[in-house]
Amino acid sequence: TISGLFLAGQICGTTGYEEAAAQGIVAGANAGRAAIAAEESGSATPFILGRDEGYIGVLIDDLVTRGTQEPYRMFTSRAEYRISLRADNADLRLTRKGVEYGLVTDEERIASVEAREMMVEDRVADLKKFKLFVTEWAERDGTDLMGGDAMNRKGREGHKKTAEEVLGMPHVTLGAVEKIIQEVQNEEKERALSAAADEDDVEIPTVLGPSPPSIYDTVEATVKYKSYVSRQNKDMESWRKAQGVRIPPDMVYEHSRFPTLSKEELEKLSNIRPSTFAEASQISGITPQSLVYLYHVVTKRIKEKDDKRSVENKQYS
Repeated sequence: TISGLFLAGQICGTTGYEEAAAQGIVAGANAGRAAIAAEESGSATPFILGRDEGYIGVLIDDLVTRGTQEPYRMFTSRAEYRISLRADNADLRLTRKGVEYGLVTDEERIASVEAREMMVEDRVADLKKFKLFVTEWAERDGTDLMGGDAMNRKGREGHKKTAEEVLGMPHVTLGAVEKIIQEVQNEEKERALSAAADEDDVEIPTVLGPSPPSIYDTVEATVKYKSYVSRQNKDMESWRKAQGVRIPPDMVYEHSRFPTLSKEELEKLSNIRPSTFAEASQISGITPQSLVYLYHVVTKRIKEKDDKRSVENKQYS
């Protein structure tokens, strides 16, 4: 290791302009921080992006921990947290990190990101609070999209759903949900104004305005991907705990058993035949998502064997 020397690009094993530029950002940031620290006779904490923080973090972690036998290219399939690594939330994910390491100092930019984050949180909170009966959602929308299967089930007429739950349904847009919220709140406001003409101290409800373009995509994605992000985090937590789990030596790596794995991944697993998931995770070219799928197949097989052994023991006892 040479102190103060930071490299990026083909020398690190990558090919492609974007990969080189991504490494250049991190190398340049660390070089600048190291130079400033050296002038002050100190040392700088390395600027490191995690795999859950950005695709740059995935790229660098792969190169450092796994290495590569061929020119490395960045694909979204390499990222286990790709549902969270979206273009619409890149500023929310990375600006605060930049501020922490002194890379972002523009006060106006920082304030803008903080304001956008607060607006997103407030709008999601508004969607969680607003409720209607499933039948009313469907009636006001004029389609079955917002009612879902529950609308047609006997005894579900009195079931309510929040705007957040309705937005999470397929093909339902944030604009359509907000339009219904505004209709209902305008009706409530009119009733309140009528009552205020005869009574004092009548509270006039506010009407929710449409989401501005600056937060529309982020609010919609946050709600729609909520359950997927939760499942993704559970899968990765299970995977982290499974590093020591042994892979059966007679495992057959073929497409019929592993339909989601690529031909290249199946060939590597078949040739190397890792004995544990820790070993499998070190194989270059095996994506985290494929490792999670392999984990589910192995644990299912172990469970089936244990169940079969339990039944046999009961028969002989």
